Amino acid sequence: MFSPTSLFRQSKHLVLLAIAVAWWQPNHINAETNWQAGLASEVITPNGSMWMAGYASRTKPAEGKIHDLYAKAIALESPNQTRLVIVTLDLISIPYPIRDYLEAEVKKRFDLPPAGLLMNCSHTHCGPEIRTTRWSDDGLPAERLAAAKSYVTFLKSKLVQVVEQALEDLQLANVSFCRARCGFAMNRRLPSPNGYRNFPNPNGPVDHDVPVLSVRSTTGKLRGILFGYACHNTTLGFYQFCGDFAGFAQLAIEEANPGALALYMQGCGADINPYPRNTLELAKQHGQSLATAVQSALDTVATPLVGELRTSYDKATVEYSTPPTKDELVERTNSSNKYVAIHGQRLLTQLAIDGHLRSTYDCPIQVVQLGDKLKMIALPGETVVDYALRIKSDLTTTPDPGASVWVAGYCNDVFAYVPSRRVLLEGGYEAGDAMKYFTTVLQHGPFAQNVEEIIVRKVYELNKSLEK
Repeated sequence: MFSPTSLFRQSKHLVLLAIAVAWWQPNHINAETNWQAGLASEVITPNGSMWMAGYASRTKPAEGKIHDLYAKAIALESPNQTRLVIVTLDLISIPYPIRDYLEAEVKKRFDLPPAGLLMNCSHTHCGPEIRTTRWSDDGLPAERLAAAKSYVTFLKSKLVQVVEQALEDLQLANVSFCRARCGFAMNRRLPSPNGYRNFPNPNGPVDHDVPVLSVRSTTGKLRGILFGYACHNTTLGFYQFCGDFAGFAQLAIEEANPGALALYMQGCGADINPYPRNTLELAKQHGQSLATAVQSALDTVATPLVGELRTSYDKATVEYSTPPTKDELVERTNSSNKYVAIHGQRLLTQLAIDGHLRSTYDCPIQVVQLGDKLKMIALPGETVVDYALRIKSDLTTTPDPGASVWVAGYCNDVFAYVPSRRVLLEGGYEAGDAMKYFTTVLQHGPFAQNVEEIIVRKVYELNKSLEK
């Protein structure tokens, strides 16, 4: 029999052990992983007033800012000395000339291969316009064009700086993965007798996952938090620079964790909006909701990154549907919708110069294995939620039930909406109607019905190449 004294002692020891486990597991991953991590941040808010991106209805340049916009970077290096730099941007898009420029610069300066650079934009609709190609410059007044060109030059220099600073900051770290959920996102494709409306659809597919990668010093101090969510960053549409809910979430996380840098990675939220929306207070509210989800994730039992970092990167060649004829394009130029008319005229010019319209596009796909337990898939364009739901379902059916898959959209080249086969067949804005607003790459649209299979096949091909 146990004496009361011995029972008390055993109970006391069990309580102390439980407290120790609860304290160390979520917040202090005490694993000797030999990973290194570096973090950096650069302000990319325009120095003066300029036109904003995201809404064709805007009629004037920005009038100040709510808060700064940032380019942030997290550099990771595993024991096999493979490096990955993730760059996050409070911008509407990543045009391919920006990706191409940074890819070439970091290869030349830091010997970082294309597979070691991952770029993601928050898709805020309250950032500056980014114009990098002939078609995106088409028809702009000289003063507006000059401001846009100047901003691109400024942005390029900041991107090189933030990568360099993150690499210089590499130091031993405990890097771990956790997750939570957040609920303000709702599908925005509502079926109606006249097709699919851009309107809240509570029955539509969503992805409420909030994946979180945390970086702690070897002493346990939180240094960096990379987090994601799949939702259009469109609470706001006014005339002030602002990161929208993603910007407010980063600020809230940094305020709650002094000394830590928060980085937002946009998910496959092309057909998902924040609801309710349209006010600054709602943007702050959604940002706080997302920040709370991140803090909840940090309170869970995290999975440390142990093992090797492996990266793969390639282009998937997607196809377009049968192009319109010259006569059909001429008819478009007479449309009462000025955007249809302008798009038709540009396509006629492209046809006259090249002798044909674009039939394919090479879009980048990236797969990263972060240790033994975490896989990150970086998809291009404004990717709809079906991609994330499908890929996570397929790639998590592995023999290891503890493995996780993080799927991000808006990565490396935001050239168009990228619909799934379902969305393409349903029609509507994301299926092809939005093509007339994209100017970095001039496309007649929509994509062919095999677009989803081509992209997913490339994901699985790259994933297979990383398997030992």
